[in-house]
Amino acid sequence: MTLEKRTARLTVLIDPDKKAVFEQLCAREDQTPSQVVRRLIRDYIESRLGRPWQPGEDVADLLGGTTS
Repeated sequence: MTLEKRTARLTVLIDPDKKAVFEQLCAREDQTPSQVVRRLIRDYIESRLGRPWQPGEDVADLLGGTTS
């Protein structure tokens, strides 16, 4: 199993109150907000692909030859 790289940054602008609630909920589950967001993104990708995603898969292959 290939490990995911953790080098890309994603900036998301959200309401400060929503951010505070999100951070508190993450803390209750002993998870960082980054861990939760990575899981949400992975779940989104897999729901759209209809199968598990593996790190290292070629983006063009996943999207049928288009990367835009």
